[in-house]
Amino acid sequence: MMIMRRREGEKILIGDDVVLHIVQIGRNRVRIGIEAPREMKIKAGEVQRMAELNVAAAATTPDAVRDLLGRLQAAGLCEPGPEHKSTADSLGI
Repeated sequence: MMIMRRREGEKILIGDDVVLHIVQIGRNRVRIGIEAPREMKIKAGEVQRMAELNVAAAATTPDAVRDLLGRLQAAGLCEPGPEHKSTADSLGI
């Protein structure tokens, strides 16, 4: 990892076609403008991580949900009400 000191209004060049603009420096945040080719994907690391977690959650099987529900009930951490039972039944869980 390369670490550089920059002031507001300065730029960082990456290769021939990416420019990072230091737009604003505050107490706890830095605003950065990014010039890059349109086909280059750019996203915050936190957004990428959340997308990965959502994909993993969507792949959870009904058996895994039933297993988790059973363990929570056995531990006394949840108690399904009638509305939850009917929802679980309609989902085939």
